Amino acid sequence: MMSTPDALIGARAVVFDAYGTLLDVHSAVQRHAGSVGPDARSLSDTWRQKQLEYSWVLSLSGHYTAFWTLTERALDYALARHPNVDLSLRSALLEAYRRLDAYPEVPATLDGLRAQGLKTAILSNGDTAMLDIAVRSATLHVHLDAVLSVDAAGVFKTSSRAYDLPVERLGFDSREIVFVSSNRWDVAGAAAYGFVPVWVNRTHQPDEYPDLAPVKVIDTLGGLLSCFFGRDASTSKI
Repeated sequence: MMSTPDALIGARAVVFDAYGTLLDVHSAVQRHAGSVGPDARSLSDTWRQKQLEYSWVLSLSGHYTAFWTLTERALDYALARHPNVDLSLRSALLEAYRRLDAYPEVPATLDGLRAQGLKTAILSNGDTAMLDIAVRSATLHVHLDAVLSVDAAGVFKTSSRAYDLPVERLGFDSREIVFVSSNRWDVAGAAAYGFVPVWVNRTHQPDEYPDLAPVKVIDTLGGLLSCFFGRDASTSKI
């Protein structure tokens, strides 16, 4: 069995970002790619970029708006930037975003961690109602000990008030919590807060924020089981 990296020794919980980490944010547009046409990928990228940008601007200016509202506004901007996409698809795209696909290795990864006594949780920018629909639609609720929305803090990540939530809910010290995200900015925020950060770099992006580095970089969530136990969720039978 592969040895556990020193930074992961003593971990008692693994907390995941939801959108982009457990849930494929591009699956909404992908479901309607035939109707969207050749701008499908660009539309999806713009939608995601603006959704995040709006959350950062609001946090820096001391304001907070439900993430679902930002998701709607971001799609409206993306559609305006892609005038060849039929505006009548707006409702269908939003409905698809409510029920995003989970990455295929997610259930086995969560179950593998829990089987070893680790608590599993989500900490998401998604507002409570949005997150509840998404998690239940993907049937992830049965694999999690807690689902936490930044609604309770009234501010988006990377505010320390948002990262306080799993510490308070789970009752563990920050150094006992592994925080996993596909968003490098979120990993940086988690590192600054004092979590043990792991970056899921599915598309092999160049690293950023060298002063706030992850303790481990993995290609898929299945690699998390390898970090802890020396096996991958894509081949494990839990």
